[in-house]
Amino acid sequence: MSNNSLISRRSLLLAGTSLAATVACPSLAGTGKIRTPRQSEGPFYPEHLPLDADNDLVEVAGRPGPAKGTVLHLFGRVTDERGRPVPDTRVEIWQCDAMGRYHHRLDAGNAADPNFQGYGLMETEKSGEFRFRTIRPVHYPGRTPHIHFKVRSWDFDDLTTQMYVAGEPANERDFLLNRVRDPRARASLIVPLLSADEIEEGALAGNFHIVLGENAFS
Repeated sequence: MSNNSLISRRSLLLAGTSLAATVACPSLAGTGKIRTPRQSEGPFYPEHLPLDADNDLVEVAGRPGPAKGTVLHLFGRVTDERGRPVPDTRVEIWQCDAMGRYHHRLDAGNAADPNFQGYGLMETEKSGEFRFRTIRPVHYPGRTPHIHFKVRSWDFDDLTTQMYVAGEPANERDFLLNRVRDPRARASLIVPLLSADEIEEGALAGNFHIVLGENAFS
């Protein structure tokens, strides 16, 4: 991949920072009040991490084109229950491609979109913020659209959870989402996706706030 391509990718990600506040999930109004519910890791966590494991899942180093699907600029922040940022925290995401297939030998004969990275990671900044460039999640049989998250911090137990898309009819039937009985906790996993043409033409943006339990060393 050329230096110009790398610069272009970096510019897209940085340009989105100013938009993060405008796509904030309504649940953020109670910052520090609701601990993010734990959810199943599922069977498709990568067996082997991709060589190009960064926070841009839409373009893969060495591939000729971008991933299929609608680009999603996903912003977020990791805090504790008091609303304090949790920096230097590893945030991992993984999801199916635009056709509902994971990069995993157990799913669809490993026929996932080769131009989609499928997995991404980054460490939170001092503010606790993170961001990913990925695709809007899609449904597949038995599941509403979702993105898997794993958060690893020095000061907290690892958290595995899932993010869902506001307005999806299948949310009402999804067995994992509806295992979260507390309506406020369940709502904290559901994120509105808004137009983000100012970042990238035709793209969407959303904001997922992750709240970890009490600091293990406080």
